[in-house]
Amino acid sequence: MPLSLLSPLPLLHSFSPTKSTASRIRATPSRLRLSIVKATSEKGSSGNVPEDDPSFNPFGFVTDNPSSRSAIQLPDSPAEDGNVGQMLYRTEDKGREFGSTIKAGKLRWFVRETGSKESRRGTVVFLHGAPTQSFSYRTVMSEMSEAGFHCYAPDWIGFGFSDKPQPGYGFNYTEKEYHEALDKLLDVLEIKSPFFLVVQGFLVGSYGLTWALKNPSKIEKIAILNTPLTVSSPVPGLFKQLRIPLFGEFTCQNAILAERFIEGGSPYVLKNEKADVYRLPYLSSGGPGFALLETAKKINFGDTLGQIANGFSSGSWEKPTLLAWGIADKYLSQSIAEEFEKQNPQNVKLRLIEGAGHLPQEDWPEKVVAALRSFF
Repeated sequence: MPLSLLSPLPLLHSFSPTKSTASRIRATPSRLRLSIVKATSEKGSSGNVPEDDPSFNPFGFVTDNPSSRSAIQLPDSPAEDGNVGQMLYRTEDKGREFGSTIKAGKLRWFVRETGSKESRRGTVVFLHGAPTQSFSYRTVMSEMSEAGFHCYAPDWIGFGFSDKPQPGYGFNYTEKEYHEALDKLLDVLEIKSPFFLVVQGFLVGSYGLTWALKNPSKIEKIAILNTPLTVSSPVPGLFKQLRIPLFGEFTCQNAILAERFIEGGSPYVLKNEKADVYRLPYLSSGGPGFALLETAKKINFGDTLGQIANGFSSGSWEKPTLLAWGIADKYLSQSIAEEFEKQNPQNVKLRLIEGAGHLPQEDWPEKVVAALRSFF
């Protein structure tokens, strides 16, 4: 008699498969096979899946990424190495170059700073996108300060080494709250207006642009690195997954999602010492993942991209604007930058960066510095 979905399952210790039972198990959809012990004769009497079975790789989601192999290891004795504690011990002091914690209102920001307030060529504020952090600007900031600029690069709230408050307890990860928090930080840092602004990336990167649209008097010039700029800009799969109920909660706790996102939009694989820093916040606690989840859920992509496309168009935006665009970006094509430039050719100038992907400041910082120095 065939099994019914309402029939009680047989006890595991009394389950003795027959030929007909085995055939029904093989017909079960593949996504359910992991919960059933296979009982075919080819696997032996024990019913266990052999380790040399190519379909059996419980750590495949980690080890298929070259930059992750040294961080999440599979030694002969797993208890001796490769656990989360070992990874945190190796990485906990990394990635804080030029940085300190600044309190603005009730929130603590991690802010990198190079140069001095007396720098002769002015102040530059660098804003990163999701799911990364200000660490991506470290080389650009260092070289820009050597060229005479005073540079700041904060980790947005919820990212990097800044606070990650629980939603509903003082911060809900909305565009309005991000704008208000940034205003408070700029006041505490005593950044004089107008200043130079550099923005890159998705989600909070987009909020950096909408903040600029609401505060044009505070900006001297703006440089935009690979960021969604038009209503036709595609949304990467990661952010779509985060918006799916339950699935998003699981996705956001993947400790290597940041580095994999970076590599997914780049022609390069991150070096291990860099990948360590991008994964560190997600290894340390569940807070960064849930902050990313809330940010992805709260954003209205259509409305935000509409604001950006219309706000920077001719007749609406008059500040000098540079598009420094990594042409190897696998998320945002060169055509998006070209379309954006056509909307305001008098004030927007496009400069292509060969060999760079979605994070030009990480892939090829020297070329980004050359573009910024000539523009600012």
